[in-house]
Amino acid sequence: MNRRWGNFTSPFEREVGAEGAGRGIELSSSQEIPRPLSPTLPHKGGGNRQSRRRHWPLTILVGASLCLAIVCAGAWWIVSLGPAPDGKDLKFSPRVADRNGRLLRAYTTNDGRWRLPARIADVDPRFFELLFAYEDGRFRQHHGVDALALARAAFQLVGSGHIRSGGSTLTMQVARLLEPRNGRTLAAKLHQIVRAVEIERRLTKDQIVSLYLELAPYGGNIEGIRAGSLAYFGKEPRRLTLGEAALLVALPQSPEARRPDRSAAAARAARDRVLERFAALSHAPADEILAAKAEAVPSGRRPMPMLAPHAADRAIAESGQDGEVRLTIDADLQRSLEELARERARGLALALGPDVSLAMLVIDNKDGAVVARVGAPYYFDTRRAGQVDLTRTLRSPGSTLKPFIYGLGFEDGFIHPETLIDDRPTRYGAYAPQNFDFTFRGTVTVRTALQLSLNLPALAVLDRVGASRLTARLANAGAALILPEGETPGLAIGLGGAGITLSDLVMLYSGIARLGAALPITERVFAGPSPSAGEERRLMEPVAAWYVANILIGTPPPDNGAPGRIAFKTGTSYGYRDAWSIGFDGSHTIGIWVGRPDGAPVPGLIGRNAAAPILFDAFARPAAPPTALPRPPTGILMTTSAKLPPPLKRFAASGHLGESGAGLHILFPPDGARIELAGGNAGPAPVPLKLTGGTLPLTILVNGNPALAPARQNLFFQPQGPGFARVTVIDASGAVDSVSVRLEDAKEAALSPTLVPTPLLSRTPAPR
Repeated sequence: MNRRWGNFTSPFEREVGAEGAGRGIELSSSQEIPRPLSPTLPHKGGGNRQSRRRHWPLTILVGASLCLAIVCAGAWWIVSLGPAPDGKDLKFSPRVADRNGRLLRAYTTNDGRWRLPARIADVDPRFFELLFAYEDGRFRQHHGVDALALARAAFQLVGSGHIRSGGSTLTMQVARLLEPRNGRTLAAKLHQIVRAVEIERRLTKDQIVSLYLELAPYGGNIEGIRAGSLAYFGKEPRRLTLGEAALLVALPQSPEARRPDRSAAAARAARDRVLERFAALSHAPADEILAAKAEAVPSGRRPMPMLAPHAADRAIAESGQDGEVRLTIDADLQRSLEELARERARGLALALGPDVSLAMLVIDNKDGAVVARVGAPYYFDTRRAGQVDLTRTLRSPGSTLKPFIYGLGFEDGFIHPETLIDDRPTRYGAYAPQNFDFTFRGTVTVRTALQLSLNLPALAVLDRVGASRLTARLANAGAALILPEGETPGLAIGLGGAGITLSDLVMLYSGIARLGAALPITERVFAGPSPSAGEERRLMEPVAAWYVANILIGTPPPDNGAPGRIAFKTGTSYGYRDAWSIGFDGSHTIGIWVGRPDGAPVPGLIGRNAAAPILFDAFARPAAPPTALPRPPTGILMTTSAKLPPPLKRFAASGHLGESGAGLHILFPPDGARIELAGGNAGPAPVPLKLTGGTLPLTILVNGNPALAPARQNLFFQPQGPGFARVTVIDASGAVDSVSVRLEDAKEAALSPTLVPTPLLSRTPAPR
């Protein structure tokens, strides 16, 4: 047997081998060949193995160091990226929503983008079926990165030599949208992978989907599914057809190349690929897929919603914020009234000229909330100052203040709706007013005078009430009349000689509908109590307000209106500059103004012809029919002129009082007095009423409630509790005196007066 060391054979081994072979000797496995005593040459390969064994620790150390360096570099790179974005600092378009959260108007962000917040509940469920089927079928299972999708993408890259799919998950796409990177490079992909894992650790799956819905690009400056749906379909994405949902899934992959407004064919092809993929992965019926493919692709962008633009502009300016402002406006009614305004504006342009505009305002009588506000028919109409909110501009009210004049007369108790009043030429110093039609109707009832809007009777009542008192009462209710500089209130106020806005007029008329209690107008919806909401203010007494409403509901309506359903009043300002119509039912008050924004005269502009028909059309727009007015309050006197108490049968204008009427005066209680109510368990004690002068018989009213006084008897009135009380005395000649007192006590009850005769005090009538 040969002993070998590599390729070297000793001479001794060759010799023994030759001899053994010649002799036929065989060496057993137990036999050994003597080893030569001379030194042998070393084996070359064996030396390398030993050398490698000596270098292995070094190699391992170097490799471990290199791996550690790579890990440290990767960790440093990840740390250098900073915290993962979560979208909380995302800036959205400033927007204004209606009372139900529906979008009224949106504005672009500071960088000019349309970006609206979106939640899963805001989007049609079919969209998500298509999205997950086409973009990320394992979205709910993976943790930000889909290894199978990445492997498929790598295999396709090797096989085809170019990128066919990115292998991105929805989370990776959200990471790319939150931190955009230029190009589809390996570094960008690694960045997306890292961010996707971090985002999955910070956010829930639904939050990630919401970010995708808010950031997905849809071409141009449109971002997010809500903006995309509004721009291409003109509606919110809550209800989408299958074809619309497929298009919204397809566009973000290549938003500029597939923009429907630039390449409808590319958009259609991309949409159809989404539908085909969905059909292959689901059990969608084939006919449904075919129907979706047959849907038309939009060829252009639609304008963003722009309802109530004037109210929206004001709300955004006042809020000073970039988020959402919610208004009390109802989007459906607002849209309907804007359509009505544009329709009527076209008709007015044909009849009265192209410069005529109009404005509308609707408020809820229950709380004073604005339900609709149309500041102008066309917002971008520069000729008619479309961007000016005409509901807030000062205008002459014409005859629209007459109901408040008569209301104060009813409150003071010197007139009743059936009181006779003269419509005849009257001069007040140098002022000689005329009726609108330059005719006079003689003696009419107060009801007829208000329904026909006669000027002379209204000024006669205003002369008795006082112009300063009228302006003070309206101002106390929250509506200031603006007078020319240096002017004091005069009788001309009753015919429109002051400035007022449509908003204030509608608020005042709503106070009549609320039985004399006016509420400030509110237009913002706040999470807590509204800072602008205030307590109701007394415009007139409930009895007086009911009388006014009862008269106005009997005003003959225009040709397009039904009688007895809407209480309304019209007005026309001097010079045919403003036409008004304000009306109310039990639930809403609506005001209409028609005229030129620049205040120029418009020949033929009359409130009854130009504004009243629009008012009745506006009341027909809400789904619910008009509601009834409030029931009559306590103290209403329903009778005819002939059966009225003598002082109320005929109104005597100033200068025509009875012979001894000038001496009528209430001695006690004095005007403005505070009276502490006395009494025990039976209730407050009666309050004495002491008079002087006047002509018998007398009529006594407390808070507008008539109470007939027995002659030759002294008077008390029995209060039911604390509060304000207005005591009015009218004698047979029409002379009037009135005082207002405050009754103070712990109880809070309405004042329900009754007259109690007593022999303790005497009253001596003035000599005739």
